[in-house]
Amino acid sequence: MSRFWSQVVRDLTPYVPGEQPKLANLIKLNTNENPFPPSPKVLAAIQGELGDDAARLRLYPDPNADLLKSAIAKTHGVTAQQIFVGNGSDEVLAHVFMALLKHDQPILFPDITYSFYPVYCGLYGVAHESVPLADDFTINPADYRGRPNGGIIFPNPNAPTGRLLALDAIEQILQGNPDSVVVVDEAYVDFGGDSAISLVDRYDNLLVIHTMSKSRSLAGLRVGFAIGHPALIEALERVKNSFNSYPLDRLAIVGAVAAMEDADYFQQCSRAVIATRDTLTAGLQALGFEVLPSAANFIFARHPQRDAAQLAQALREKSIIVRHFKLPRIDQFMRITVGTDAECQALTDALTGILN
Repeated sequence: MSRFWSQVVRDLTPYVPGEQPKLANLIKLNTNENPFPPSPKVLAAIQGELGDDAARLRLYPDPNADLLKSAIAKTHGVTAQQIFVGNGSDEVLAHVFMALLKHDQPILFPDITYSFYPVYCGLYGVAHESVPLADDFTINPADYRGRPNGGIIFPNPNAPTGRLLALDAIEQILQGNPDSVVVVDEAYVDFGGDSAISLVDRYDNLLVIHTMSKSRSLAGLRVGFAIGHPALIEALERVKNSFNSYPLDRLAIVGAVAAMEDADYFQQCSRAVIATRDTLTAGLQALGFEVLPSAANFIFARHPQRDAAQLAQALREKSIIVRHFKLPRIDQFMRITVGTDAECQALTDALTGILN
C-alpha cells in the first residue's frame, strides 16, 4: 500500500486469475482453455493481414470492428447494430457494469458465480446483493422476482458450478424484471446449452455476452462480444469510446472473423470436448466423486471422504493443476477443465493412485 493510492484502489479486492505456471510437462486443467488449437483459418487470416512486411501494423485498426460485427451478425442471425465487441468478455463486462448496471438500486447475482462480478462492483461503486443458489447449486428464477434491483447478471452455464439454466427460466427472470437489464454471461454455452441470443428481439432488457476464448480457442487473442437491443449497445459504445476507442487490434479482428466463419471446425471441437467431459465425469464418478451436471468445458467435483485442497495439492505434486476455491459452500469442490482425452486419463489415473 502506498500513500499515492486512491481510496478506490485501497478498497479493492482484485480478481485473481487462474495460474499460468511456466513448468515443463505440466497438465494444465485450471483455466478452462480449449484443449484444441484454433481453426487453421485463423492463422491464415492473421498471416494474410500481416502481409510480407507487416506494414499494416503501423495503422490503427477499425475502431468499430465492422468486419467482425458482420461475421457475428451472420452467425447469430442479428444485425450489426445489436453487437458490441471488446478485448475478451471481461472488458465487455467492465463496460456493462459502468454503462448499464450502475444505478441507485443494488444489482443481483448468485452467491456462487463468476468472481469478477463483485470486483467490478467495487471498482465502479455498484451496490450489489447476492442471491443464494439452491442446495443443488441451481438458480431459482423465483428468487429474482419481486425484488427491487438495478440489474441482474449471471453466467449460463454458471461458473464455477457448470450448471445450466433453461431458456424458459431465463424468460421468467426477464418477464419478472421488465425495468431492469438482465445480463446473461454465456462464456460456456457452446458446450451444452441453448443461447439466450434467440430472445434478444423479444426482450429489450436482455444483453447476452460471449467470449471467443473458450469454444473458439482464442484465449490468446482476447475477443468478446455482447448482443442486445441497439439502445443497450449504444450505451456500451459510449463508454468504450470514452475509455479506449480502438479495443481490438487488427490481428484479433481478422483472426476472430476466421474463427467465427469456420462453423464446421467450431462444431467439431465443441462435440469433442463434450464427449471427453462425459468420459471424464464417468471416470470420476467411478472413483466416488460427486460431479455436478455440467454444460461447460469443465466439471465441478468433490469427494465425500477427501479434502479438496489436499487433493488439489496431491495432483500438483504430480504436475497436474486444477482450480480450488477457498469459498463458503464450495471449498470441497475442485473445478477441472476438460482437457484432451490423454490429459483427462492422466488426471483419472493420478486420482486413482492418490485415493488408493
